[in-house]
Amino acid sequence: MNTSPLTRIVVVKNPQGLHARPADMLVRLASQFESAIKIGKGNEHVDCKSILSLLTLGASHGTELALSADGKDAQAAIQAIAELFDSGFDELANTVEEDVRPVVDP
Repeated sequence: MNTSPLTRIVVVKNPQGLHARPADMLVRLASQFESAIKIGKGNEHVDCKSILSLLTLGASHGTELALSADGKDAQAAIQAIAELFDSGFDELANTVEEDVRPVVDP
């Protein structure tokens, strides 16, 4: 039985975009799944299991990316990766903490 890949749009929420640290997190997560997982924008889609390929996307804050997975664990892969994007790769909490630090007089 040949099925179509599952797809979902994800948004880069972290302020610095998809730089090396979040790309590494994405590769580590994607590598846990057997499915072929691609992500991209426009006509450029790359392998989610390749950090160099991910970095070539130049995905900045607010970029919408099309995520697709094809394989027996595609649904779980899409869900897990979408949750990682929704969390801002754990960078959103750090931004909030920095914004609410009290001002201290020298």
